[in-house]
Amino acid sequence: GYSSLSYLADFPIDILKIDRSFVSKIGEHKQEAIVSAMVAMGKAMGMTVVAEGIETQQQLDYLQDLECDIAQGFFFSKPLPEKEATLFLEQHRLITS
Repeated sequence: GYSSLSYLADFPIDILKIDRSFVSKIGEHKQEAIVSAMVAMGKAMGMTVVAEGIETQQQLDYLQDLECDIAQGFFFSKPLPEKEATLFLEQHRLITS
């Protein structure tokens, strides 16, 4: 797909999602610089920053150090059907009723 940084300023976007292709390479210096810049840019623009594809504690720790807002990935759970996902989130206190 086509993407452009200009869209971040031109459209009313309030969430910036970091693709798993970047998250999977955390541990590589250049890739970490890119992820760090993405989080910093999103935060500076007042966006909620979401990282997807987290599979390791190292990735989660790095993103937490950057104060990434939301983390998603197999590290937490495999994909679940709606009812199972709701139960999982309630049991892990990630949502409130």
